[in-house]
Amino acid sequence: MTSMNAPAPGIADRLSRMIQLPTVSAELDERGSEPFDRFVALLAELYPRVHQALTLERHTDFGLLFHWRGRRVAADGPLVLMAHYDVVPVDASDAWTHPPFAGTIAGGSVHGRGALDDKGPLIVILEAVENLLADGFVPARDVYLSFGGNEETFGAAAIAIAEAFRRRGIVPWLVIDEGGAVVDAPLPFVPGRAAMIGVGEKGVLTLRLSARGEGGHASAPPARTAVRRIARAVERLGPATFRPRAPRAISHMLTRLSAGASGPARLLLRTLGALPPVTARVFAALGGEPAALVRTTVAATMQSGGTAANVLPSQASATVNLRIALGESVQSAVARVRRRIADPAVSVEVVEGSDPSPESPTDGAPFALLAEALAVSHPGVPAVPYVMMAATDARHFHRFSPAVYRFAPLEMSNAQRASIHGVDESVEISALERGERFHRTLLQRLQ
Repeated sequence: MTSMNAPAPGIADRLSRMIQLPTVSAELDERGSEPFDRFVALLAELYPRVHQALTLERHTDFGLLFHWRGRRVAADGPLVLMAHYDVVPVDASDAWTHPPFAGTIAGGSVHGRGALDDKGPLIVILEAVENLLADGFVPARDVYLSFGGNEETFGAAAIAIAEAFRRRGIVPWLVIDEGGAVVDAPLPFVPGRAAMIGVGEKGVLTLRLSARGEGGHASAPPARTAVRRIARAVERLGPATFRPRAPRAISHMLTRLSAGASGPARLLLRTLGALPPVTARVFAALGGEPAALVRTTVAATMQSGGTAANVLPSQASATVNLRIALGESVQSAVARVRRRIADPAVSVEVVEGSDPSPESPTDGAPFALLAEALAVSHPGVPAVPYVMMAATDARHFHRFSPAVYRFAPLEMSNAQRASIHGVDESVEISALERGERFHRTLLQRLQ
């Protein structure tokens, strides 16, 4: 029990308690729904004003939709703030400095799985709303808080919530979900900090390649076994499978970054921003994240075939994951893969696929509001558009909402970004406090 003289629990303590609940959606069959049920109950305990003042709807078993009525009904729709409370599994063989589900508070940070993805971004939304409610604040227009509990397993909750909006004819004026962050050196040749805001999202495509061949004893193999055929198909799907192409968002990104640069870097960024074909080739040559910004990526993630070391398998398969660049589609990507493999004996099956998003504008009031809130929470940090390479729950809104942005208002170093889905995930307490300030300002200045 907290003593009378103990300080009131802060945002770090509340996030710590959230992290201690292992809401691992991929392990639902093993762990059951109890961690998720306890998480929802914890939200009600930690944020009583949110639960008293806002209307809560449940969509599927894991979708939470809070509705905050504004002072007026806006003709151009409400604000939707999104986050998810499920997390990815922890590999038991990985060594964490602090236990992944202990929610340790140490060194000015909160440590554990979900600190950045995505309980940290979720908590700063709730903190802002709870604090504004304590001040008697009412937003100018309706606000929805959309929280999903299965984003890491393809987001059925977010699909149901988005469908409810469509069914009711509600078109959001602005949607904000996880994605970019406040980062150092956003590109290898660009120093300084920038708030990277995803104005578009690459599509996702999972393919299964499979082939059959002659089985039998490994002592007398045929010229081309099923395993060799699949290996050759995977090898043909190299980095150059898809041609690089710079979408408008990349040109906008370079132009915005040039404003804060000086000397040769400023000239380089301006030139690249004005010449998309050159940008595409330069980024492709850089490899890594820059290359992924301008082309569809292909990664073989699983392979199978065979039952014994000395037996030729009669069939083999590989799973390939693609992130489809803006301007392409699932259909065009599948056709390209088939052409590159160039082997009719290898079947290409679509396991799961969604097209990339359209680009949301950077010259309208919604993006300007993000920049205005950033000026308060992170002074001097520019709002810079970019293309989100991973998938988010926001993709279920971008089909019918004109302004969908992917941005978590937290500072993340390169090491922290690498810890997402990895080891030693953590978030600074000061970053959480600035994140709360961002959302509070956003809601206060909403028109």
